[in-house]
Amino acid sequence: MWMPMAPPSLARLLAWHPQPVPVVLALACLTAVGYAWALVALARNGHRWPPHRSVLFGLGVATLVVMTGTGLNGYGMAMFSVHMVQHMVLSMITPLLLLLGRPVTLALRALPGRSRTRRHLVRMIHSRAARILTSPGFTIPLFVLSLYGLYYTPVFDELMSTWYGHALMLVHFVVTGLLLFWPILGLDPSPRPQSPPLRLIESFLPVPFHAFFGVTVLGMNTLLVHSFAHPPRRWRLSPVADQQLGGGLAWGFTELPNLAVVLILAVTWATASGREARRHDRSEDRTGDAQRMAYNAWLSSMRDDGR
Repeated sequence: MWMPMAPPSLARLLAWHPQPVPVVLALACLTAVGYAWALVALARNGHRWPPHRSVLFGLGVATLVVMTGTGLNGYGMAMFSVHMVQHMVLSMITPLLLLLGRPVTLALRALPGRSRTRRHLVRMIHSRAARILTSPGFTIPLFVLSLYGLYYTPVFDELMSTWYGHALMLVHFVVTGLLLFWPILGLDPSPRPQSPPLRLIESFLPVPFHAFFGVTVLGMNTLLVHSFAHPPRRWRLSPVADQQLGGGLAWGFTELPNLAVVLILAVTWATASGREARRHDRSEDRTGDAQRMAYNAWLSSMRDDGR
């Protein structure tokens, strides 16, 4: 694992520097290639795909690359604050952007209707395991344990001691966010479709735990983990102050992603309502407003009988 020696700066943090075994970086490349293949397959079938979805998905892949293929990944091994940026982005920003690209919908449209791959994908989406993995009884405790169970136990220092443990932790952040936000956003076919009000409630459930974690770390005067206890001397970096900065970053990330989720739910809710209204109008146009005419005929027959 590459470890930085020079003091951190914005240029060094964002400089291109892939790790010796870039596990997450390789996954990002595979994800991008798979999405591009589906776009080409869809275009060959004569179907269009909204460009903004591709842009959002591309931004999600870009966050993966930036968090794991630049100096951020190296400095994240030496500074709690930089590591916390990785944690927050990979667990909250990256999953939202990837899901806004609607990759499951794209795959279902791009794959041939009778292909074995498509059948397996549909079966996997509606499987019992998928329903369990995307239920709030699983996703919310998993999200909370990613904070308290990781940083308040020896697990964090154990994972940070090796390159593969560090890579596994980064992958865990992304997967946790995907499982949490997939059913909440409700943009792709989901194992557990829900109404927008229920999804909104579910999106707020992790917020208090996340905020409390950030505030607690922000106010600590002792080190929470030992991996960042000894930064290079010439950095003149206080590990406690850096940890408090990381707590402030975690606290700050509590509001922004949740606000984005609320806005997305509001837009999708309004869009769905408008789509349903247009569908009803088209149905009335096709039937010639048969229900209204039948009701008027019934009223007319009642008047005739009264005579």
